[in-house]
Parts: sequence; C-alpha cells; structure tokens
Amino acid sequence: MQEPPFPGVTGWLASRGWQAFDFQREVWQAVAEGRSGMLHATTGAGKTYAVWLGMLEELVRRHPPGRSAEPLRVIWLTPMRALAADTAKALTLPMMDLAPAWTLGMRTGDTPSAERARQDRRMPTVLVTTPESLTLMLTRENSRAELTGVEYVVVDEWHELIGSKRGVQAQLALARLRRFNPRLVTWGLSATMGNLEEAMQVLCGPDEDPPPKLVRGRIDKTLTIDTLIPPDPGKYSWAGHLGARMQLPVVQEIEKSSGTTLVFTNVRSQAEIWYQLLLEAKPEWAGEVALHHGSLDKATREWVENGLKQGTLRAVVATSSLDLGVDFLPVERVLQVGSAKGIARMMQRAGRSGHAPGRPSRLTLVPTNTLEILDGAAARRAIRKGLVEKRQSPHKPLDVLVQHIVTVALGGGFVADELYEEVTTAWAYRDLTREEFDWALAFCERGGESLTAYPEYHRIKQDEEGVWRVPDRGTAKRHRLGVGTIVSDAAISIKYMSGVTLGTMEEGFVARLKPGDCFFFAGKLLEFIRVREMAAYVKKATRNKGTVPTWQGAKMAFTSEMSEAILETMQVAAQGDFFEPELEAARPMLQTQARLSKIPTPSTLLVEGFQSREGQHIYIYPFAGRNVHLGLASLIAWRLARDKPNTFSISINDYGFELVSAEPFDVEPVTSLEVFTTRELMADVLASLNSSELSQRRFREIARVAGLVTTGYPGQPKSARQIQASSSLFYEVFRKYDKGNLLLSQADNEVLSQELEISRLAETLRKMQRKKLVFAPLRHPSPMSVPLMVERFREKLTTEQLSQRLDRILRDMEADTGG
Repeated sequence: MQEPPFPGVTGWLASRGWQAFDFQREVWQAVAEGRSGMLHATTGAGKTYAVWLGMLEELVRRHPPGRSAEPLRVIWLTPMRALAADTAKALTLPMMDLAPAWTLGMRTGDTPSAERARQDRRMPTVLVTTPESLTLMLTRENSRAELTGVEYVVVDEWHELIGSKRGVQAQLALARLRRFNPRLVTWGLSATMGNLEEAMQVLCGPDEDPPPKLVRGRIDKTLTIDTLIPPDPGKYSWAGHLGARMQLPVVQEIEKSSGTTLVFTNVRSQAEIWYQLLLEAKPEWAGEVALHHGSLDKATREWVENGLKQGTLRAVVATSSLDLGVDFLPVERVLQVGSAKGIARMMQRAGRSGHAPGRPSRLTLVPTNTLEILDGAAARRAIRKGLVEKRQSPHKPLDVLVQHIVTVALGGGFVADELYEEVTTAWAYRDLTREEFDWALAFCERGGESLTAYPEYHRIKQDEEGVWRVPDRGTAKRHRLGVGTIVSDAAISIKYMSGVTLGTMEEGFVARLKPGDCFFFAGKLLEFIRVREMAAYVKKATRNKGTVPTWQGAKMAFTSEMSEAILETMQVAAQGDFFEPELEAARPMLQTQARLSKIPTPSTLLVEGFQSREGQHIYIYPFAGRNVHLGLASLIAWRLARDKPNTFSISINDYGFELVSAEPFDVEPVTSLEVFTTRELMADVLASLNSSELSQRRFREIARVAGLVTTGYPGQPKSARQIQASSSLFYEVFRKYDKGNLLLSQADNEVLSQELEISRLAETLRKMQRKKLVFAPLRHPSPMSVPLMVERFREKLTTEQLSQRLDRILRDMEADTGG
C-alpha cells in the first residue's frame, strides 16, 4: 500500500486528536516542492503549524534524526521579543516527538549572556530571533560558516514588518542568507493585508525560482464587530475625550464575561488612565486587572502574559504590545477604546479573542465621542467588501544600506561588485543605481565629502585583495551596539529607591518633573524624587492626584479604507436610514448636523463657515486622516494668505481641519475649488511648512541608523539632548559643505512621503476637485466642527475651562435646534 503524503506530521497531529486543514496541506506541498511563499490566514487559524510542520517533515526526510542535534537549519523571525517564547513553545512540541535530539533556542535582546555564549559554541537546530539579532549574527567574522546550512527562514507577522525600515533590514538579511545558500526557502505569515501578491514578492525577492506560492487559509471563523452604545447617546460628547464617560458600561461588560477581557487603547497614556478607571470603579479587582505596554519592565509584562495564558486575570488593559500572535486562549472578549483607525488593526485585535481554529472572534468598539459610534458600522461594511489596508516597503532607504554595508564588512568582508548585486535582489533596493551604492560605500569609507578629516568616520577599508573590511575594533564595537532601525527618544529607567525597576519613560517627560511631582506609571501613583545616572527614582505617592505621562510618537491616523467606509456610512444616514444600532445611536448627532449644516458623503465635499469673537473660521472635511490634513491645512492657509497677507490658526483631526483668522479673508478660492489645485504642489507644500525643521528632525533618526550618531555605551548612555545636538551639527555641516549628501535627500523625501504623505495628499486634492462642494454657513458650531474647536482650545485652556466652554457651545447649539 502506498504511504500517505506527509506521514510524520499527519501521524503526529492524529496522536493529539487533531486534523490538518486543507490550506495547511497546501503549504506542506509547496514546501516539499522547494517553493517559498506566503500564508495569509486569520489570527488563530493554525498558520504556525501550517509552515512549521511542512518544514519539519522535509528536514526529517533530508537529515534523518540521530542521537546528536543538527546544526542550524531554521531561522524563525518574529517582530517582537514578546512573541519569541510562545513561538518557541509551539515549535518545540512536534520537534520533541519527531526529532527529539534536535534543539531550539531563542536569541533576542532579552537572551541572557550565558545562553548567547552557549549558542556561540554551538547553534541550535532552530533559532527564534528578531531582525536586529539576525543582523548582529551577520556581523560575526564566521557568519558565512554559521549560516550557510540554514535551509528555511520564516518571517512571522510579516504585515507588521513590511512597511518599516525593520522590514528592509529583514530583506537585506535574507538577501545575505540567499547568497550563502541559493536554495534557501522563505515563508511569511500574515493575518491582515490587502496587497498579498506584492507583499510576497517583497519577502521572497523579485526573481525567485521556482516562483513563490501564495496560500490563503480559509476556515470557518466568525468575526463579529459591534459597538458598546453609550447609555444616552443623544447627550454624548461631540468632542474628543479619552472615553472616561464609558467607565461603568465597560465595567459591566467585563463583569458579564466568564473569561478574560482585553481592553485595547491606542496609546500608552490612555492605557494608564483606563487601568486606573477600572480600579476606581472596582477596587476589589486589584490583582485581577493588569496593565501591559511596551514601557513596562520585562518581568511585569511576563507576569501579565502568564496570567493571560492561565486565565487568572479578569481584564488586561493593553496597547499594541498585545496586538500580535501571542497565544491567549482564555481571552473571551476584546474591547477597543476609541477608534482603531484602520480595518486591519481592528481585525487583528478582534483575533485576540477566540484565538484558535473555529472559535468565534469578537471586538466591541467603545466610542470616546459620538462621531466614533459610527466606526463599528463602517468597519463591518469594509470587512464585508474585503477592504483591508495595503502595506508597502520603504523605497531604498540609504541609512539602512549604510548600516548594512558596515555589517557585511564586519561579517567576513565583501567585494563591492558582489555586494551591489546582492543588495539589489532585496525588493527595497531593486532599482538602486550603482552611483547610489558607490556613494554609500564611499560614505562608509570616509564619511562623505565633509568628514574625510575625521578618522572615526572611516569605518571600512579595502585590503590588497579588494575585500572591504572594518579595520578598527572600536568601530566594530560601536556598530554592533547601534545595529537596528528602531529609533526612539532616550529612555530613562523608573526605579524605586530600593533599586526595583518599574519600566522606562522617555527622557523628555522626566525632564519636566520637579521633586515632589506625582504621576501615574505601571498602574501606580508615584512621587518623583530625583534623577541619577539615567534613572528616575520614585516612591509611592501619598496624594490622590497626579499627571499621566505622555509618550512621543505620532497619533495614529485614519487609513483611506476606514475613511471611505465612514463616509459611506454617513451617506446611509443622509438618506434617512438608521437601521444599524450605531446609526440609530448617532441619529441625534447626525440629525443636528443635518439641521445646522450638511452630512458629508462620498460624493460631496463639505465646507463650513463660521464667525465668532475669535474671527473668521472655515472647516473643511476631506476625511483623509490627520497626517494628510496637517499638510492640507498648512497648504490651504499659505495659499489663502499668498495674495493678501494673513495669519491662520490651524487645528486638525481625522475628519477634517479648521482655519481661523482674526482678519477676514475671501472664501471664494475655496468654494470655487481653485485653492485645491495640484499645480506646483511640491513647491507650495515646502513653502507652507517649516520644511527644514521637519527634515532636520527626520535626519536625527537617519543619522542614528546610519551610525553617524551613537546612543553611547552600556552604563554610559547619551542623553536625548546630546544626540539631538550631534545630529543637528551633522545636518548643518552637510547642508553647507556636502550638498550632494544623499542622506539629506533621504530626510527630505521621508518628510514628504511619510510625515506629509505627499502622494496621498495629492490624491486627496484630486478627489476634492472631483466632488461637489457644499458650503454651509453656520450660526452655531456644528457637531462636526466642535471637535476641531476642542483640538485648538486644548492648547490654551485648562480642562475645567475647556469643559465649561464646551458645555456653553452645546447648550447654545441645542437651544437653536430645539434639542
């Protein structure tokens, strides 16, 4: 009788009472054929075993297990250190039965030095690691010998990496591994992505042979998106809040759940606030409610993760630190406080509940203001249509290339022609010119035109055989300490006087504290004592009030898909249909908007005009997200003031923007659509913004990735002020004496493409010109305009003053509309 296909892994699954899904068998077949590829399936569908069991079957066939461990054969790349332990556990289970002598190890920033030393003596058969740690392995002199035997690389959560420089770092590392082993097989795992074919090409390279295989994992899994409707939505906030008014409804939802509830927030400060809100409402939940975000100490995060797995926690308030594939079967409910801003993010977070094949997943949106009530209905509409955001790779970032050149020079050296050929097999650098590569090479050799006189920037040197290497041990040490593309403000440890570490906080926040100031962190109210050697010492506060730390990092913006879905939902309301629960709840707000102004729709561009004691206001609603609106508002203000000088105050949110001027201005260029032209767009955008300041800020990050600026040595870190001063000095020197420096061009391009999203800004202008403009003069601020007013008031009013002013605006509005 013929042996069934994949006898080892199917037998292993059967021994556990499991059965393979069709998509898992499809992946196994592709792996058996030596094909790379990408698996796209919902969270909790069984992606890990789909790829791993196919690879394990092939490895056992090629290298029949004996009494000793195989050398390094598989690298499993994870975007987060927190995922490594769970991934390692999942991979170990079948390997213990099918190849018990083989070994598995983890290598991340958290790996103890003793474990690293053991791995240095003998690498495990399977290594779970991060892009940064893999790059560090490539800096080793014997990297080729250590890594030539790698046959498989798996990149987990590829959708999280592809759009960032970390993804480019992974692309370059894969190009290097393919140079070591041309038969390397690469697979990516993804749960939420709109451009699957392109994402697969980015991962596998443009010329993969045999062609890569895209597998879509389809299993019956119910995904429910609903909304926690406020008790009295007609009186709910028409402005931005952190959602505190939903405290009791959230507590009641948690009480109903028999398992653990995950409460997601978008930012760490909001997580700290909601943790306090839950304990304030239910003090008896102390010990059953936990907090999880990236600034907390590793031991605290691990305690929370273990509590989730064991089902001992009633609720966990978290940020994106728990977005990804850590396996939390006991999680029953997911609550999202505030808009998730994107379809993919909402689906990803919903998948944290029912994290197993066949189990239903549910996300309940907790709106923080009345406008957000519509998000749940909009997301359902988008998911039904299959609208999920695309993720695209950055385009040839030269700072990452400069870092990679030094990495390869350390890792055994390179010949320039060969490295250029290798680098251009990475998707991000597929159209890198030889001139650009040679510029990066020369920059690593002598620091460009302006740093030739400084030996510390002569990082690589060519020997007699034409091989480029790093000749200096100090340079090698500095480079290894600076490997990576994650750039954030200098972090200061938060410690009790006893020395116990609670986590880290950005230096900018700590610098504003005075002794005796109180703030919330790690779910505790702390009193600041002093700073010493990059540590802020604190004690438990005796007072009841304190501030909430703010973390830098841009506010998330609406994606195009989310914006379109919300506009479509508003059009349904404009037609008088309120059949969905969210639309019925938002009906009072939408009807007031219709009475005072108009409801925006996909085919109309709403512009509102208003006169107040502050001056003349204009509100424009492109629904393009806050990043685009920042560029748009600055551009429109500059164009309106070009002929007649004027000064505008600007406020933005995801729906639109406000321009207000004490001096009157002519709105005709707006109502005629003339001001939305794309002619001379680039020049006008650069003129309307302080583009040099934006570029200089962006250059700070580029300088650190490219190795021009270091963060110091262990125990001797540099402050954010020192780093900023150093990068600013380089920026000015290059501007004056090295105008052809391509890192300066990269800074300008990144400002336009990432911070201002210039291509999306141009497309938004074109859409605005195609729409029918509806101008609505206002007697009172409309529900759509009030949040924009609040954004501006926040900068100059206390919370109490803001609340009083907002109440007065709403009272006047209700009186005028008979509300």
